[in-house]
Amino acid sequence: MTSRLILQAAALAFICSCVTAASAASLDDIPNRKPGLWEIKMVSADARIPPQTIQQCTDASTDADMRTTFSPMAKEMCSQQNMQKTATGYSIDATCNFHGIASTSHTDISGDFNSAYTVKVSTTQSSGPAGVAQAGDMTMNATWVGPCKDGQKAGDIIMPGGIKMNVNDMKALRALIPQQAPSAHQH
Repeated sequence: MTSRLILQAAALAFICSCVTAASAASLDDIPNRKPGLWEIKMVSADARIPPQTIQQCTDASTDADMRTTFSPMAKEMCSQQNMQKTATGYSIDATCNFHGIASTSHTDISGDFNSAYTVKVSTTQSSGPAGVAQAGDMTMNATWVGPCKDGQKAGDIIMPGGIKMNVNDMKALRALIPQQAPSAHQH
């Protein structure tokens, strides 16, 4: 049970980190996803982390809500963000620090955001807790499934095991995360 919750938290953290990294690099340039139900499969290069599949119900404002929620956090955490438009999508390089854990990441985002998109993230940490991998690669493949199911509302995220939370819950969760002190680049 505990390992399942840890894996679900890791999956949610991965989604948030993708949104956060992209937000820091001006996600306003990336188109919103097609409204409806998206199935998102996450696969880590670390064999200890099993693949995870979640679903997310979106509407015209869900992506904007996520940007609004996580962009300020990303700007606080990341001293450097660089996003480039590529032939296949977007490339983002970021240097961040979350409560003493320094990391650099490279993210490639490709796809049309109407039927499918892929996010590939490579991260290296220069510090962190013992037992936590210092480098890792994760791929997120998202596919539009169709309209949201009965009983789902925009912003719902359905985790493995049927656990459901909403973007608004994530906003409340963000409020519980202690704010870190401003980094040296901020005044």
